[in-house]
Amino acid sequence: MAKNIVQKVLGEHNISDKSIEDYKPGEPIFVNVDQCITQDATGTMAWLEFEAIDIPNVVVPLAVSYIDHNTLQTDYRNPDDHLFLRTIAAKKGAILSRPGNGIIHQVHLENFASPRKILLGSDSHTPTAGGVGSFAVGVGGLVIASTMAGEPFELKYPRVVKVNLKGKLRRPWVTAMDVILELLKRLGVSGGLKTVFEYGGEGVKDLTAPERATITNMGAELGATTSIFPSDEITKHFLEAQGRVDDYEPLEADEGAEYDDIIELDLSQIEPNVALPHSPGNVVTIHELVEKVPVEELTKKLPEKVAEDIKEHVGRLYERELEIDQVCIGSCTNASYLALATAASILQGQTIAPHVSLTVSPGSKNVVTQIARESSLAAILSAGARLLECTCGPCIGMGQTPPTKGISVRTFNRNFYGRSGEKSAGTYLMSAPSAALLAIRGKFVDPMQENEINPKIIDEPDQFHTSKNMFIFPPTTEKGRTKIKVKKGPNIADCPINDPLPKQITGPVLLKTGDDITTDDIMMAGSKVLPLRSNIPAISQFVFQPVDETFIKRAQELNPNHESRVFVVIGGNNYGQGSSREHAAIAPMWLGLGAVIAKSIARIHRDNLIQWGMLPLEFVEPSDYNKIQQNDELVIKGLDSLEEGISELVVENITQGYDFKTKVNLSLKEINMLEQGGALPLIKSKIEAKGD
Repeated sequence: MAKNIVQKVLGEHNISDKSIEDYKPGEPIFVNVDQCITQDATGTMAWLEFEAIDIPNVVVPLAVSYIDHNTLQTDYRNPDDHLFLRTIAAKKGAILSRPGNGIIHQVHLENFASPRKILLGSDSHTPTAGGVGSFAVGVGGLVIASTMAGEPFELKYPRVVKVNLKGKLRRPWVTAMDVILELLKRLGVSGGLKTVFEYGGEGVKDLTAPERATITNMGAELGATTSIFPSDEITKHFLEAQGRVDDYEPLEADEGAEYDDIIELDLSQIEPNVALPHSPGNVVTIHELVEKVPVEELTKKLPEKVAEDIKEHVGRLYERELEIDQVCIGSCTNASYLALATAASILQGQTIAPHVSLTVSPGSKNVVTQIARESSLAAILSAGARLLECTCGPCIGMGQTPPTKGISVRTFNRNFYGRSGEKSAGTYLMSAPSAALLAIRGKFVDPMQENEINPKIIDEPDQFHTSKNMFIFPPTTEKGRTKIKVKKGPNIADCPINDPLPKQITGPVLLKTGDDITTDDIMMAGSKVLPLRSNIPAISQFVFQPVDETFIKRAQELNPNHESRVFVVIGGNNYGQGSSREHAAIAPMWLGLGAVIAKSIARIHRDNLIQWGMLPLEFVEPSDYNKIQQNDELVIKGLDSLEEGISELVVENITQGYDFKTKVNLSLKEINMLEQGGALPLIKSKIEAKGD
């Protein structure tokens, strides 16, 4: 049987007796994992969880701990976390990437990502590595901890959709960023749920490996499980230029391979795109904004609430004659050598508009060194840009907050409400070349109509600057590792553990939310919150703050003693989309969350809820969502009779006097997790049983 790329990679790692050709979407498959990566915002908790499992060292072939999210050291808490990460990595056998080495996904792409490997990361943009043919999946920290402890990875077998590319991009103004924004325009932020996008066709030959990685990176915004490209001569050239040609392996779909769906995409027809506030799915062409197409026309296919939000922000942009305040170039999506060198060729000999602030965050120390050896860095600085550290930075609200009601143009992957640090600001997403041009012009202009600036089309170099001096490698012997003492500051608290699942959950609806609630909405990022990532009691004070500032007070009044499973949250479609941060599950658990009942729940957040002993339920009849009111008292019954596959659970609404049905699709492993209170007690019981 002819196989697609997904079947080949999963088949090579499948540990069950069932043939890969026999799997159907939704069925659980267990695979061995080659690589695990963490970053400091989620990784501190992941390593605390691994420590709680209590085994001597990681057992996956490669584990790398990156420090890139919060490198500010305004008090003791952040350096204490970094010290913990450094010492636990050395003791447990992981490589540490020091602060300043770069953003997790760019650095991993340069140094470790390889074709035909399965990679798990405690970050939703882990699929970046799909640009070189890795099957790379973002997961919660507890999944990482259990995988590093030797547990196989359980995955719901995905739908596989081929994206058939043809034609060539109209460089330099049309980029890989515009390709993924085009897909978001077509499919929306939930268009990839339970799906892997496999790219193919003649058009893939027009894309370098970093450009492919830009596309797979933002596949996360589609809600996809992951995205993957073939591994071909272009992949080989990239790996060879990084000094890693030995990591190259060819990977392509067989002729006649089957797919669940096929999307046709002509690269030559794509225009420079922009995502409007406050979702990467709100995509229009830059030309449409420049022509001031009526907002009603831009939003005619969007929900009313989203349309009203866009109307406010785009209306403000039109009133200001398209003038902008800020441009931020960088992030794990657009901070490669190619992105920055192209932006530099646009900025060469120019000066940014006097009212615009331009910052550039390179993806890695190696990228900075590369552009410094050329004229690119000088061009960026001479134009008036500020060079930031090689970190996530403004993308996660760590600095560069826009002004009140400001208009910020960013090359990032997310523009959620308040993520920039200022709720009144409007954040627009686009490619690095388009953003650089707007910084010069000081307002929205159509790059395809630009006549004065003629930027270079940048080729990928045959040899990148490479250095591993910012990695700390662990001792190679167990004797060397045992001498290391793990250091914990006073802010680092122990992992909380949930109680075993009861026969039923009784409690009020403490919050009812709308559609597309993000993990940023549940547990915000930013400089206030990130220093608390290793302290669940402290960080829980920020749960749902962007959505309802009264939530914490009400949760504390209901549950002052932090008992388990005493309230329920109701959600709309795509609840929990966005970041993989498991704090969006752990902190609500600490407050007393027992279940989320929603129209649909995003994959990573659904898994995180189960990992921490909470139920991710979906309405059998979506219309039941409309009947439930906040504060209704609910009873979720039948929790002692969960079965493998789809279980229907009856929920009694005591307040209104009616019953409704919910459903949950669970594997046997997930049922065991829930019954024991989550993955951590389950894994510990397994290890203890082996010891006996």
